[in-house]
Amino acid sequence: MGVLCVVYLFSLIGCAVGPNFVRPKPPEVERYTYGPQPTETIPADGRVQHFKEGAKITADWWRLFNSSNLDALIKEAIANNPNLQAAQASLRQSQENLRAGYGVFFPQLDTSFDVTRQKFSPTRFGGTLTSSIFSLYTLTATVNYALDVFGGERRAVESLRAQVDFQRYEVLGTYLALSGNIVNAIIAEAAYREQIKATEQIISLQREQTGITEMQAQAGTVPYSNALSLRSQLASTEATLPPLRQKLSQTEHLLATLVGRTPAEWGPPPVDLADLTLPADLPVTLPSELVRQRPDILAAEAELHSASADIGVATAALFPSFTLNGTYGLNNTSLKDLFKSDSSFWSMGANLTALLFHGGTLWFKRKAAIEGYNQSLATYRQTVLSAFAQVADVLRALEHDAETLHSESQALSTAEEALRLIQANYQAGIVNYLQVLIANDQYHQAKIGYLQAVAQRFQDTVALFVALGGGWWNAEEKIPDNGT
Repeated sequence: MGVLCVVYLFSLIGCAVGPNFVRPKPPEVERYTYGPQPTETIPADGRVQHFKEGAKITADWWRLFNSSNLDALIKEAIANNPNLQAAQASLRQSQENLRAGYGVFFPQLDTSFDVTRQKFSPTRFGGTLTSSIFSLYTLTATVNYALDVFGGERRAVESLRAQVDFQRYEVLGTYLALSGNIVNAIIAEAAYREQIKATEQIISLQREQTGITEMQAQAGTVPYSNALSLRSQLASTEATLPPLRQKLSQTEHLLATLVGRTPAEWGPPPVDLADLTLPADLPVTLPSELVRQRPDILAAEAELHSASADIGVATAALFPSFTLNGTYGLNNTSLKDLFKSDSSFWSMGANLTALLFHGGTLWFKRKAAIEGYNQSLATYRQTVLSAFAQVADVLRALEHDAETLHSESQALSTAEEALRLIQANYQAGIVNYLQVLIANDQYHQAKIGYLQAVAQRFQDTVALFVALGGGWWNAEEKIPDNGT
């Protein structure tokens, strides 16, 4: 018994074998981009975006676009999106698996009641008595307690706890992707509708222009080839309209699925580009903080933690295992006499199991666990690198978006001014109507380029919030992670 007490004490104070997990250090960089990191964009369409390093990212960042319809849409999606619900269910599943795993730290108590009909033959043991037939009633209770001397069970629970963390960050990642996809889809839908409207106006003008040219060709004032060229241009412009309408339909269908509806039963609320406000002050998380805030990096870290704990599980399997057990029972050939004192029996003891030779199985399982950790470490590093590259991409994109929009805005202003001058000259009788149509066409083409640049700037602004993790850690209310 003294030896058992020592073993039991060792199980309480002993350290678990295998490595203790240490969070990887963030990359030792102070900025995301090569060379000077942009602090603001150039003025474009009357707006300058400023990059505020270390500023707080609000959890409901989409409210910065100032659209009540957008806010309502995201709220509906959070309540009904199947992908988010699936992630929440996976989290709850991992939490229940963890609770089940804690059971290994408690004694296992079982009971059983058996009734058997037996025939006993004394001649089997050299006796001369005649055989007898009887019923045997047995009631037993057993207690088993595995001593976690080398910490294998503790490492297994540690791995389960890391899996809970992984699923929690998966929920946050799904939540972030969902909100980002909705805002992007709303922007795309508004841009497609504006582009379709501008394209239809271009087609209308080109048809009128083609008709005038055909009449001039019939009158012999212009070559017929001019009419053919305009017909070709009209057909090319008309060919751009169906793909735009298809993209609009796909975006509407995407929005329906994001809010958990079928396209047949739901249509998106009307949101125009003019209804959206471009955020002027954009927070930029410090690189050292990004690895502690982005859900995908935290999920990769949780998987790394789980893989580290798995090494401990595999290492503990190489050592002996210790178990304390006890049994107390009653048996009798008569059910009514089962609870008499002379019917009782008991046993108690300890068990030590040492695995001597298994063909190297346990050793190589440990080596496999180590390589699994190395794989998770490489995956984590790649996730961090990709995250930093994504932030750098978006910062540069916003810088270039402003430059593009500035040029497109100038082109639109120039085309609009040219159209006004042509219309004034037409009213004065200096130019013909065909020149008015051409100027109108150029104006609407410039407008389409302008709309595309506006939408791209909006979407890259969304991409920055998503790339920085969405600010879930600053939420005043808990981000939904369990379906409640």
